[in-house]
Amino acid sequence: MEIFGFDWISFFIVGLGTMFLLGELLVNTRGLFAIFGLAFITLYFLAYLDPSMFIIMGIIYFFGVLLIFLDGQFINDGALASIGAICMIVSIGLSSPNWVVGLYAVIGLLVGGVTALLWLKFLPKRNMWSKITLLDQLTDEMGYSTMNAAYRNLIGQQGVTITDMRPVGTIRIQGNDYSAVTNGHWIKKDTPILVQKVDGTRILVEELIDIK
Repeated sequence: MEIFGFDWISFFIVGLGTMFLLGELLVNTRGLFAIFGLAFITLYFLAYLDPSMFIIMGIIYFFGVLLIFLDGQFINDGALASIGAICMIVSIGLSSPNWVVGLYAVIGLLVGGVTALLWLKFLPKRNMWSKITLLDQLTDEMGYSTMNAAYRNLIGQQGVTITDMRPVGTIRIQGNDYSAVTNGHWIKKDTPILVQKVDGTRILVEELIDIK
């Protein structure tokens, strides 16, 4: 095919193949992306490789994809995924007829791998690398909270500043001292305050104004 006379075509073939294959690992497309990816990568190997080398390089490439899958699905430490990526790069690079085609192809593989992440914005995600990315939302119902339990009951309580708040300072509530912050306002020492919000151990207060 005359189109393979252009060195840069390897960038698009490998890039699209990798984007679809890795996309299949990241999102649920019922095997459609796997078919597209397999077609593009097979086309690349058939175009540049002798049939005797096609099987060897194909095995190395898809072994790399398998390692990435195993890492993402079961292990989650990135080690196998790194080895898999190296296998893919080596197979693509060694399959090229010259260094220019190989460079385009390797760049295409890297770009395709990064581009595959875009599928996560549009398609249903697979449960890959969940231990690393912690995809589950940490909610109170699941036993997690961004609020320190010891500070939870401070919201709505009144106290007094025992230092100037500029805007950070120390407050006293029911005999206990806490570090607190205002919403950008300065409050003088010995001023009554009200706890507005607690985020973790960060206590946001405002001056308590008596309404007579």
